[in-house]
This record gives sequence, C-alpha cells and structure tokens, in this order.
Amino acid sequence: MSNDALGEIAVLSAIYCEQDEFQLLEESAETGLVYRINTLTERNNEKTPLSLIFRLPPDYPNNPPDISISSSHLSRKQCHDLRNSLLGTARSLPAEPMVHDLILWLQENFSDLINTASFHSVEIRPEIEDESWMALLHIDHMRSKAKYVKLIEKWTSDLCLTGRLFIGKLILILLQGTKENIKEYIHLHRTVKVDVDSSGKRCKEKMMSVLCEIPSSEEKILMRTFEVKDILSLDELKREFDLVGLTELYNQYVSSLI
Repeated sequence: MSNDALGEIAVLSAIYCEQDEFQLLEESAETGLVYRINTLTERNNEKTPLSLIFRLPPDYPNNPPDISISSSHLSRKQCHDLRNSLLGTARSLPAEPMVHDLILWLQENFSDLINTASFHSVEIRPEIEDESWMALLHIDHMRSKAKYVKLIEKWTSDLCLTGRLFIGKLILILLQGTKENIKEYIHLHRTVKVDVDSSGKRCKEKMMSVLCEIPSSEEKILMRTFEVKDILSLDELKREFDLVGLTELYNQYVSSLI
C-alpha cells in the first residue's frame, strides 16, 4: 500500500476515534485496504446513522475506492442511490487521498441527495432495483460465543440484513437482504477475526461454509428482523424453518448435515 493510503488511515482513525467509529477490516499488499467508518448525518433536525465501507485498491489513490453504504434508517434504494452518487464524486476527484473529503461531501449534500432519490424513486424500473437474496451459512463451532454472536448481530444490523442465527447441535446463519450486502457479510465473516483459537488468541473463521446463496421472494419469507435462537433439538430446528416458509431449504441443505 502507498504511504498516502497508510497516512490517511492514521488521520481517519484519529478523527473517528469514538468506540466503533473506525474499524480496519483487512490489510493486504495484494488486495489493498478495507475499513469501515460509522458516522452520523443530519436531515430535518434528525440524525441518521451511516455505515460506510471503503475498499482501497493497492494503487489507491491513483484509482478511487469502492464504497458500500448501509443504514438502519434508510431503505435499500436510498443506500444504493447514495452509493452511486458517492462513487461518481470519487471518480471526479484528483488522484490524492479522498476518503475524508467524500464523507464531508456526503454529509453536506445528504438532504438534497435523499430528497432527489425519493422524488425519482417511482421512475426506477423494478428490474434494476436491488434484488432480494438469501444465504444459509454453516459454522463448525464457537469458542467465544458471546463475542462471536455480538459481532454477527452488529454486522447484520449494519448491513440491514434480516434472518436467524440458530445455535445448537448445528450452528446456522440464515440471512435475507440485498445480494450486495449478503456478499459483504460473507466477506466480513471470512476476513475479520471473529473467534479465538485453542490458545485463546483471536482468529479468523476458517470453518464457515456457504450452503447456498440464492434469490429470494420476500412475500414468501416471514423474517422481518434478525434473531438469535438457541435450538435444543433437530425437530425444533426444522420447525423454525417451517415457520418462515423455508421447509424446502431445510430439506435440501440442512438435512444432509445431520
């Protein structure tokens, strides 16, 4: 990574220094830097939390970052439009560190951007709106259960994902949301240190498997929140899938694990 990119991280971590405001997610000479910034922006005297993930390529700032935006106070459509506006601004800036400038630009223009996105939302064709997807993940074990679960709950909240975390003989994560946000969740789960090893040191999840990633029909799925469920028996686990209309998913992907 360039000295500019590393220097910018030092500045950003000093500016966004409160708990959970800045988090370095990945650092690699091959793929670049990935970090999250949680911030607040104001519109009509109401504060809106924004979670922004910046992916900086190895040759940044010669090439601008990719950006993901999520917020529990905004619709998927609004987050999608904000992202597109921010990416367009990033491409227009000179090849120098720009992340802080992008955040300031977003805060200054937030109200106008939201109003414009809301006004034009009826003109967006359904086929280009964010498609709803679903994923089912299998985790082998949790050594540091409380911290592990807390991190999963944080990620699903930040990425506006609904679903279930089933903890029992099998540990399964059932997710529903946009395809982009589900892929971002899987990336985080594989690259961030989420558990501890046998010696108590923090470690990445190496035994998580993606059982499926498929388009979902929202009207057939009853999940509207993300919930953690302690499952005492396999019969109870099957009932949970039945309750959200996913018996076929259980039969196809979970039965083979038993």
